[in-house]
Amino acid sequence: MERDDRPAVATFFADAAPIVGGVTTLGEDAAHHARVKRIDVGDIVQLTDGRGSMARGSVSALRRGALEVVVDATNELPRPPALHLCVPVADRDRMLWLAEKGAEFGVATWQAVRFRRSMSVSPRGEGTAFSAKIRARMLGALEQSGGAWLPEILPDAPIETLAFAEGVFPIVLDIMGAPILSLLDATGPTKPPMIIFGPEGGIERDELVTLEDRGWRTARLSRNTLRFETAGIAAVGVVRAAQQREEP
Repeated sequence: MERDDRPAVATFFADAAPIVGGVTTLGEDAAHHARVKRIDVGDIVQLTDGRGSMARGSVSALRRGALEVVVDATNELPRPPALHLCVPVADRDRMLWLAEKGAEFGVATWQAVRFRRSMSVSPRGEGTAFSAKIRARMLGALEQSGGAWLPEILPDAPIETLAFAEGVFPIVLDIMGAPILSLLDATGPTKPPMIIFGPEGGIERDELVTLEDRGWRTARLSRNTLRFETAGIAAVGVVRAAQQREEP
């Protein structure tokens, strides 16, 4: 077979890991996306299963309700350095936007946390139905960015039951905390960060004290008060940049 070095024109999510020589059949959403992007039979596409498997293949059929891809090659990509994100239950649309960006950056986990001020937000994003919307947005972002790893979505949790695993470096964003880079430099590359931040109106003082008493370290991104989605994506970007300094 001749080698085809044409670049992939799009990336699609495939729930099952593709197999070389096999045909991966994708559903109606993928077929619609292909038609919108004017993809045709013979075009080269990329497949991701969200668990590190990437594949390259050519479109063999495009029907109204299905897209078929003949897989030519597969590749296993390592998971990015771990970064865990605890987001506030807050405005739905802004949470969805943050979920997209978190998926683009390859965060390891996403967990929504109910703060006291979360309950005054309407419409707010919470519950299993909203988690399904979060996953759908993350899938779209994974396809758009050509990523290999989909974040794991953990169940919503009240702040009282929130915990972190041993070996994780927990950081709570607070305007009075130390500069976040100084904390990251102090812990080095060995401990994966877990970042939490509050909803509209911020974290109430007693909630912050509770987190600090449980081992969370306060850190700031700016001297200005940031909207929660700005704080979240800025923190992820800073951490990812710091982690890349340790890469070869």
